[in-house]
Amino acid sequence: MMRSAVVATVLLSAAASYYIYLPLPSSVAEPWKLMLLDGVFRAMMHVGHVVEDLGLGHHIHVLNYMVSLVEVRGPQSSESVRVTDTSFDGVQARVFESVTPGSRRLKRGVVYFHGGGWALGSGRMRSYDLLCRTMAEELDAVIISVDYRLAPEVHFPEPYNDALRACRHILRAEVLALYSVDPERVAVSGDSAGGNLAAAVAQQLALDNSVPSRFKVQALVYPVLQALDFNTPSYQQNGNVPILYRPLMARFWLEYLNGDMDLVPSLLANNHTAVDQSQEAVAAAKAKTNWTALLAPAFSKHYKPVVPRLGTPGLLEQLPGLLDVRAAPLLAEREVLKLVPPAYIMTCEHDVLRDDGLMYARRLEEAGVTVTSDHYAEGFHGCMVFGFWPARFSVGTRSMKNYIHWLEQNL
Repeated sequence: MMRSAVVATVLLSAAASYYIYLPLPSSVAEPWKLMLLDGVFRAMMHVGHVVEDLGLGHHIHVLNYMVSLVEVRGPQSSESVRVTDTSFDGVQARVFESVTPGSRRLKRGVVYFHGGGWALGSGRMRSYDLLCRTMAEELDAVIISVDYRLAPEVHFPEPYNDALRACRHILRAEVLALYSVDPERVAVSGDSAGGNLAAAVAQQLALDNSVPSRFKVQALVYPVLQALDFNTPSYQQNGNVPILYRPLMARFWLEYLNGDMDLVPSLLANNHTAVDQSQEAVAAAKAKTNWTALLAPAFSKHYKPVVPRLGTPGLLEQLPGLLDVRAAPLLAEREVLKLVPPAYIMTCEHDVLRDDGLMYARRLEEAGVTVTSDHYAEGFHGCMVFGFWPARFSVGTRSMKNYIHWLEQNL
């Protein structure tokens, strides 16, 4: 009996060490808490892949199901915020309206897109629900959290189309009036993949003269903006830092672009931008992701560009979205960038996507757009939505407060 207990203890300890312990940079925020959070995520990912290997369902469906059991909540109003579920031109959304009895003043409005690699998550999740409630209350605003469709049910450009269609509908005069939103004070925002959609929509609507109202500002939180270079300094530095690992980001891109998962190694090796793939379109796109020119030395550090001599034949033909600005807003022409609204861009040091945000900030500034860069030296990908109990991080609380403060000052 004693021997069995010892064996069980050893096995449990080994399992805990495997799932929880992970060497992390000394400057990352609250490392043991991050290890625990990451261990939970990795365990869920493994369960999803086991279920898929058994032929019982797609691993993404399994992950979303597990998350929905503990995270998704109904539209619960409070004394200060009215919450309703609705749709805008067929796109599902949750609306958070600040309640100010007796006031007839028009309010700020924010259209928000949640993160999750275009495959996971929902605006109905507890973390996003709490974020949007906080925004509505502190900004005296109407926050519209859009639930665009996700992979694997749909692929690019459908999530983008959902985001664009919802925004066009929300910006109609009668819709803004219905929610008492000032048409001169509407922002578009999002984190991670949601930041991608926010940036892409901001670019498209800047070109669309038929839209009656314009976004006053855009707020992008650790956005993913390109898939041409999986070896930027931040990808090289943070490839093994939770919660967004380098191979996982490549998988998210392939889910979004409806690509074969066997292509993950090719993307990670930058085989799609190899020397023998140097078509004119590729060369022009690579110039817009040239981090040796766009990043400050403090971020480029000692890292070197990865440019293979021989690539994977036909890769760009299989994944045309890699060069599509609707999927990769960093690739937009300067003539487009100069038309977009002023931007807030949050980046985190311990995030593979750090350089996507930094390069976009630099390109926007070069196009004459006002940019506020908000960088967190101890931050990791996803940290802003971890500003609430039980997964509260100090950097999550601080970054959320600064993000909301910027909106208060600029919207």
